[in-house]
Amino acid sequence: MLYNLTEATQSWLDDRGLSWVVMVMYQLEFRALFAALLSFVLVLTFGPRVIRWLAQRKIGDTPEFGNDSLNQLMQSRAGTPTMGGVIICGALIASTLLLADVIHNRYIHLGLMVVISFGVLGSVDDWLKLTQSRRSPGVRDGLFAWEKLLFQLGLSLIIGFFLYRWGSTVDAHVLNLPFQRTYLPTPSIESIIQPPPIADGVWILGIGFFLIVAMLAIAGTSNAVNMTDGMDGLATGTLIIASLAMMVLIWIAGSPRAAYFLMVPSVVGTGELMVMAGAMAGACLGFLWFNCSPARIFMGDTGSLALGALLGFFAVAVRQELLLLLIGGIFFLELGSVFAQRTWFRWTRKRYGQGRRIFRCAPIHHHFHLGGWKEQQVVVRFWLISVVLTMIALVSLKLR
Repeated sequence: MLYNLTEATQSWLDDRGLSWVVMVMYQLEFRALFAALLSFVLVLTFGPRVIRWLAQRKIGDTPEFGNDSLNQLMQSRAGTPTMGGVIICGALIASTLLLADVIHNRYIHLGLMVVISFGVLGSVDDWLKLTQSRRSPGVRDGLFAWEKLLFQLGLSLIIGFFLYRWGSTVDAHVLNLPFQRTYLPTPSIESIIQPPPIADGVWILGIGFFLIVAMLAIAGTSNAVNMTDGMDGLATGTLIIASLAMMVLIWIAGSPRAAYFLMVPSVVGTGELMVMAGAMAGACLGFLWFNCSPARIFMGDTGSLALGALLGFFAVAVRQELLLLLIGGIFFLELGSVFAQRTWFRWTRKRYGQGRRIFRCAPIHHHFHLGGWKEQQVVVRFWLISVVLTMIALVSLKLR
């Protein structure tokens, strides 16, 4: 809104010689970093009040992991307020509304829709779980898994449809494969005059394949972050790393000269999402202040579903779904461990009459915890792995 206000009052400011005061608002990088700082401050300011409000209403976490040893290790978490995602999402939305082009940019509209819709879905699930004991006996404990997945896929389908329709050039529909050039090598001067031609062999997705990719990226990342949110600071810290990496990818996609130079897709209009990615990083950074061990609050499904979906949305918008697999490698490792554990258990139970496990417990961070790693060791080491994977992803941009 401040950006749009600056645009609307530009003539008035020019007449009075005051335009220099607000010229910085036209710099995307400044607004992105300012959004990170603002959302960080908002979370630190309102976090303690929200934590007290949730604690007073006994909206706390009572963890049950289906493993006696793990239940004993994690018993200190009992009673800690959850649904902290409302703080993150609130700060993210507020910072975006203030500093992004919320009037004209459709990608910002869609990003806000992602946060709100997936945040509401997560809030409903959290609320049903946390208020079960207050309601009549036998009522449901949260949304059923198929209900949650159905909503995630449906919302992802709608978001993917608009992303496809709003892609104004063929660049917005390509499948960006690792080490594959999106454009033919072109001198920088020529690329300024007109966009370089699409390279041979680049796969341009039709609406059907595009929607499938969008659903897998958005719903899959949403679930993956949700699975990772099981230790103090694990999901929050990894999201900070991933959102900072997305800021770089968004800046490249929104800057034609950078995209043509690196020969990766240039998607007109996505640059404004850099402000939203910055707000996400700052909000998670502020939340980590309260979520680091020992955590005073957990983000719950309210935060994990919304932030995971937003991360997937960023990747689809700038056509970097495959790099998301590296940047969010920890998230997908966690999701894959759950899928592998359940699949193997069911198959061995059917084959041998007794289910067997690959890991001591899934998601995989609990496997290492039960193996003797302290919780803080698991969290920090997973952060380090995420940093290394992100560096590999960013370096790979140049290898084309």
